Amino acid sequence: MKVRDKGILIGTLSPGNKNCITDVDGVKVGHVTLDYPINDTDYACTGVTAILPHDGNLFQEKFIAASYVINGFGKTTGLVQLNELGVLESPIMLTNTFGVPAITQGTLQYMLEQNPEIGDTTGTVNVVVGECNDSYLNSIRHFPVKPEHAIEAIIKATMETTEEGAVGAGKGMICFGYKGGIGTSSRVVSEKYTIGCLVLTNFGKREEFKYSHLKGDEIEGLPETSDGSIMIVLATDAPLSDRQLLRVAKRCGIGLGRTGSHFGNGSGDIVIAFSTAHKIAHFNEKETEIRTQLREDLPIMNELFSAAAEATEEAILNSLSQAEMTTGRNGHSVSAFPFRRVE
Repeated sequence: MKVRDKGILIGTLSPGNKNCITDVDGVKVGHVTLDYPINDTDYACTGVTAILPHDGNLFQEKFIAASYVINGFGKTTGLVQLNELGVLESPIMLTNTFGVPAITQGTLQYMLEQNPEIGDTTGTVNVVVGECNDSYLNSIRHFPVKPEHAIEAIIKATMETTEEGAVGAGKGMICFGYKGGIGTSSRVVSEKYTIGCLVLTNFGKREEFKYSHLKGDEIEGLPETSDGSIMIVLATDAPLSDRQLLRVAKRCGIGLGRTGSHFGNGSGDIVIAFSTAHKIAHFNEKETEIRTQLREDLPIMNELFSAAAEATEEAILNSLSQAEMTTGRNGHSVSAFPFRRVE
């Protein structure tokens, strides 16, 4: 159950119909969850999540994009070129830290199969992968995530309401000492634009959580956790340039901070943002192209900033409220945060 269904309302803007990143038209999300024993002590408690900006050929039709590193203790791929050129040409893939190479390979294989010209008659493709470290519950040294899991997550992606909690890349993640994982939320701006946010939460200590007063049952989280990380994916149909997307992406840090994070020294806190307003053709012989973008001296920009902050904060809470108690390697268990209903 999402926190909104428990009476916990975040901010002043209204969510979209699904309160999900897939409220942005065309955006798809797919999960592959790995949950099985490897041997007597080791356990695969991990997975992959794929975010597709649209259901067409992502290399042939790119989107404007940007990324923002709040704190850089992370092992992503593809962000250097994404920021240099301001375009996204692959799915955004999320997994565990040691799964990044395999997921990069699998996504690359998927893109090459779709586009035989890549690396032959045209250039290479920039695959974007983000991660968090799930090694408390998952035996990452056994590399349970394989390239084929990336392809499976992409193929499974749907525009329906996204599964949340201990699914996909979120299967083994921990947030504020409780079970974290995948969370999502959305906001409608000026009744014309939508911002959707999906997070992979794996950060924070129990005593830092600003919503601990909403705990119902006497279930305690882990007393000691590392700084951890969070991956934030922001989608919008507002016509924004890559520079404007960067400005909006920065406001996700406000929503993250409102939950209790101080962007710890060992935390990888990274935002990847894209706009679906324009598709950029890979093959185009024209020397110029025309794009529409919002003016920045109107109230709409402040509303987009607020929407990014609110959607991020609520997505984080949804990752906690949707998660279930999970057991992984060496018998480690992490309980879900027992949100009580607010009347």
